[in-house]
This record gives sequence, structure tokens and C-alpha cells, in this order.
Amino acid sequence: MMKAVCINEVTPGEKIALSHIPIPKVKPGWVLIKIKAFGLNHSEKILRHLEIKESYTKHPIIPGIECVGEIIDSSDTQFKPYTKVVALMGGMGRSFDGSYAEYALLPIHHVFEIKFDLEKNNLTWEKIASIPETYFTAWGSLFECLEIKKEDILLIRGATCALGYAAINIAKAFGCKKIIATTHKEKKKNLLKNADEIIIDEGKLENKIEKVNKVLELIGPKTLLDSLKCCDKKGIVCQTGILGGLEEINKFDPIKDIPNGVYLTGFFSNYPTQEIIDKIFGFIIENKIDINIGKVYNFSNIKEAIIAQDNHSVDGKIVVTLN
Repeated sequence: MMKAVCINEVTPGEKIALSHIPIPKVKPGWVLIKIKAFGLNHSEKILRHLEIKESYTKHPIIPGIECVGEIIDSSDTQFKPYTKVVALMGGMGRSFDGSYAEYALLPIHHVFEIKFDLEKNNLTWEKIASIPETYFTAWGSLFECLEIKKEDILLIRGATCALGYAAINIAKAFGCKKIIATTHKEKKKNLLKNADEIIIDEGKLENKIEKVNKVLELIGPKTLLDSLKCCDKKGIVCQTGILGGLEEINKFDPIKDIPNGVYLTGFFSNYPTQEIIDKIFGFIIENKIDINIGKVYNFSNIKEAIIAQDNHSVDGKIVVTLN
């Protein structure tokens, strides 16, 4: 038996509880992972409050779209027992059970080996757990979608979140000419010290800031049209987050709403590869990036961790560790 968080209905943090359920049985093409740690993500909050009502979500479901740990049973795969791995996306925590548990049975196409010496590079399980989904999403948004270059002026809108911090860290280490980060709260400006300029965002930045040529939009449709107007010709806006709570734009007119010569794209983090995971870890290690962790909770206190997530009381990535 193992401990796990199982939900079957709308579940705010106050209703989170640990259950005792059977450890999953291994099947071909899947591996059993003993989880060492996992991070909490905004999409899991959306699952608990909204998507759990949808038919495409498995019921009941163990939430959690990422984890780090060791292979306990490699089944018929190429993995060896006790290989250190990260796993993310591919249906975790929606189509099949995710990481809010002591063990997870996961498909090999979304499980990736950690090929770096953790102790040598001062990477604890807590630090590793804050990397997979957050840094993969930041990496894909910046390099695949925005195609950032050293001469770029980059605007990160909604930067006071784990993804925003990761994007700033990557862009800074990469050598972007200028990084402009926004927050809607004056008291959070100190959290963006790695940015070159910090702006209080009240919803409208057009004509209030210099034109930029790359925008990472984390607030979402609520500010997307304004972000497009902040972008210079030949610039790119990447829609990645929906922190503003609005998921779509009614009566969106691409011809009128996208300025001439500005490009709009979006990043969906469902397609990680071993090659990209290797690049991300290599980049973090080579540039000695300081991984931002907001707070670490033990799995026995996951209820408190999720309440903190719901209340936005932790600045940065919330990580949960298991003994």
C-alpha cells in the first residue's frame, strides 16, 4: 500500500487528505517510480477547481503533472533499477494518475534520465523537483517560440511566479540585452531583482513602456491584446500562462487585434524530450543558476502546501518532498 492524494470532485486545499491505496502494478511500456519530490503547479489548481468536473479527466485521479525520483521497477523498458529520473506531462494527473503519491506508474515516453551527478553539482531532490515543468516551459517559451537572441529586449508579463523566475534566470544567463519584468504588487518588486527593469502592471502597458521585440505573456488573455501592442514590428509574443484567470478572448479578431508585423505564438508543454531535458540541466549547471524555491513541505503536510498554493501565500515554487 502507499499514501496518495485522490480526488473525485472539486477539491480546495481545505479538503485535501491522504488516502491509503495499492501501489500500482507495472505493465509493459510503463515504469514504477519511487517519488522523491514534486513541485506544485498552477495547472493542478485548475484541475482541482475546474477540470475535475470534465469527462476527459480520470475519476478518481491522483493529481500532479511532474515528479523526480528513482525507477523501482523498469518492466520491459531500457531503464535500469534505481535510475534517477524526472517525469512530466503526457497526461500525468489527468489521463492517468500523477505524482501526489509515494509511487507513480508512468509511461516511458515522458520519463527522462537525470544524466548529471547530483551531489557534484549541488543538486538536491528539492532543487531538482523545481526544475522539470517550470524550466521546461520557460525554456520552450524562450527558445522554441520566442527564439530569443542576445540583442533582444524581453518583456515578461506576470513575472512573480515560478515560471517567471525561471524565465528571468534563463534569459539573464543567456545574455539578453534587457529583461523587463512586471508585477501587479509593489511589495513583490524585490522578488524580481534579476530583471533589468521592474514595472507595476495595472493592466495596460501600451505607450507606458519602450517597445520590446519579445514578450512572454504569463497573465494570459486578460492582457494579451495589450502585450501585442507593446511589441515592435517583427517582434514575437508568446502566450504561455493564464495567471489572470481568463482563458479565452471573446470576439478576438486576428486581423485587427494583432498589429501588422507582430507575431503571436503559444507554448504547450506536453512534448518534452530527453534531449531538451539534458540541455536544460546542462544550462543550469554550466551557468550556476540559483534555483528559486518558495517553500518546501513534507508529503505528510501536503494539505498545508496546497492551501498555501490556493491562497498565493508562497512566493516561488512550492516543493513537496517524500522520505
